[in-house]
Amino acid sequence: MKMISGLAVLAFALVPVAAGAARADQSFGVWRNPQNSVHVRAEPCGQRMCGVVVWANDKARADAARGGTPNLVGATLFKDFRLQKPGLWRGKVFVPDIGKTFSGTIEVIDPTHLKGSGCLVGRIGCKSQSWTRIAE
Repeated sequence: MKMISGLAVLAFALVPVAAGAARADQSFGVWRNPQNSVHVRAEPCGQRMCGVVVWANDKARADAARGGTPNLVGATLFKDFRLQKPGLWRGKVFVPDIGKTFSGTIEVIDPTHLKGSGCLVGRIGCKSQSWTRIAE
């Protein structure tokens, strides 16, 4: 009986880890921005997450080129994102239109939506966007 209760405690202790892993896995995949002008693949980079542009429309590519990023497709927009808690990542967001990198977060809202947020230094000029998963 004591062995069974010990296993039950262990099983319950592992539930948050399994739930966190499943939620983190929901972060990975291909996502489109609200304008559907950029598609980013969020993928593991070691223990962190990165996001690489896999498609961009002509306007987004032209805007990025004016901002100093001549090759938007292939550019890493999400850098060094670390899992803060299940479904919440914090890292650096590169904005190719202006050639700048800011602190940001990515939060899993549900299996098909992420909320990306970023701020200038000191949480000034913060903006958020809802990104939608694209079926692969």
